[in-house]
Amino acid sequence: MLTRKQLELLEFIHKRVQRDGVPPSFDEMKEALDLRSKSGIHRLITALEERGFIRRLAHRARAIEIVKLPDSMDQSGFTPRVIEGDAPPPAPRAAMPVEAVHALELPVMGRIAAGTPIEAISEVSHTVAVPGSMIAGSGHHYALEVKGDSMIEAGINNGDVVVIREQGTAENGEIVVALVEGHEATLKRFRKKGDMIALEAANPAYETRVFPKGQVKVQGRLVGLIRSY
Repeated sequence: MLTRKQLELLEFIHKRVQRDGVPPSFDEMKEALDLRSKSGIHRLITALEERGFIRRLAHRARAIEIVKLPDSMDQSGFTPRVIEGDAPPPAPRAAMPVEAVHALELPVMGRIAAGTPIEAISEVSHTVAVPGSMIAGSGHHYALEVKGDSMIEAGINNGDVVVIREQGTAENGEIVVALVEGHEATLKRFRKKGDMIALEAANPAYETRVFPKGQVKVQGRLVGLIRSY
């Protein structure tokens, strides 16, 4: 599945290639998607390439080739059903009890950045067994694989699996999955300061990032951790 921003970019590139025979420049992509910097375009391009929709050709300017289009899109335009980038992850399947080990099977919904934000991923890649005692109360829970080292002083290392309770609010000091500007997901400590939201790392090598509250959506709260050795 593609996020809204990924789909918008793929549509823009496709239409420009059809019209002009060459893909647009990064500046044109940035302007078309109303992004503040080309780094956001780089992340979207990388995500589309990783998902097999485009291919970049080395040592050539504007060398972007569309490899495939979403199944629900024809050559005249896009009409796909997509997961909006600013929506919470879809409700995962119900947890399945594993009586022999008193554990629950949770869906692993991809990877989450503990460092520079990466694309939000909302597809089930596999499942993981977690102790039933780790599930905090009612509600949907899911798991994410951690990528990066910005939360190491909170005991969260690269490759660990975090257990997340899906919710849209958080208290100051809680570690949350935050969706930034509608298309980037990151694992950080949450602080609300008036009309601003601070996302704090637990590693002095990373700066605290501050956003207007409208640019950050809480998608879940950390309730458990499975260490990777």
